[in-house]
Amino acid sequence: MLIPESQVRIWLYGPPTDMRKSFDGLSALVSTKLDEDPLSGQLFVFINRRKTQVKLLMWTRGGFAI
Repeated sequence: MLIPESQVRIWLYGPPTDMRKSFDGLSALVSTKLDEDPLSGQLFVFINRRKTQVKLLMWTRGGFAI
């Protein structure tokens, strides 16, 4: 289970995202479009075009969690 700490910032990526993307694709969006470090421990939120699906990306001690 993913339980973010109280001081974690939450970033919402506004444009629709292809939900087939995994760690590499989502972390590339974080780096290039949000200009943030995907390894920072912050929580990044992505939505699909119809706004029916959500993906969260966060770096934890064990690696990326989606």
